[in-house]
Amino acid sequence: MPEHTSFFSYLLALFPALGENMTALGHTLTGQPVTVHGAEPLAASLFVAVLVILLAIVTRSRIVNLDDAVIPENRLSLRTFMEIFIAYFYDMMKDMMGAKRAKRYFPLVGTFAMFILFSNLMGLVPGLNPPTSSLNVTAGCAIIVFVMFNYYGIKENGLHYFKHLLGPVWWLAPLILPIEILSLCVRPVTLAVRLMMNMAVDHLLAGIMLALFALLLPIPLLVLGTLVCLIQVLVFCLLTSIYITLATEHEEHDESHGHPAPAGAALPAH
Repeated sequence: MPEHTSFFSYLLALFPALGENMTALGHTLTGQPVTVHGAEPLAASLFVAVLVILLAIVTRSRIVNLDDAVIPENRLSLRTFMEIFIAYFYDMMKDMMGAKRAKRYFPLVGTFAMFILFSNLMGLVPGLNPPTSSLNVTAGCAIIVFVMFNYYGIKENGLHYFKHLLGPVWWLAPLILPIEILSLCVRPVTLAVRLMMNMAVDHLLAGIMLALFALLLPIPLLVLGTLVCLIQVLVFCLLTSIYITLATEHEEHDESHGHPAPAGAALPAH
């Protein structure tokens, strides 16, 4: 994104020594040295992380009493919003991979859903930039997804996780293995670039229209921007759930279909 001033620009300017020592962080993914402006997405990400933790603590405090928690509130509140939002993604995962695996892997997907949602919505607030418009932030999220779904696959299937990369028959392995490895490597790239490009362009267009027509035109753009924010959360979490499902499905298949029939069991009639 083009560099422009945000609230975090003034916040970081309060600590001049921080800007002078920012180069000690190395270089970004694009090869540029880290500057004060380059650190703004990191500061914004920390802000979103703290915000999500605080919202989780507040929501948790309101459902401590399980007898009262089973009764939904009759108005839109923080608890109601969190319940609807979290339940949507949990149901999506449950329909995709089953209740057992959805419960096991939902903390990762649910955390990404909350972090990306509030990061995206920051772009709709004047004076703030969405952290997800930075490739460094989205690449960090994508790398975590890449590491975790491979970890889940190895944990669930052991060496069979690598065996499925070789294809159905051994003589196709020289052809299938490079394709499978390329597919695995492309997944984090597409996750990172898709989210970054959509949020960067959305925020840039909203800023341009706000500067040109500051009275009425930004209103429908903000509505459209809110829709884009929600869709990008859904796409990222949907692809993450698909990757986890593909990595762990063989173990579940063995559990449900791999047990032999008990001795003396009647054979099905033909």
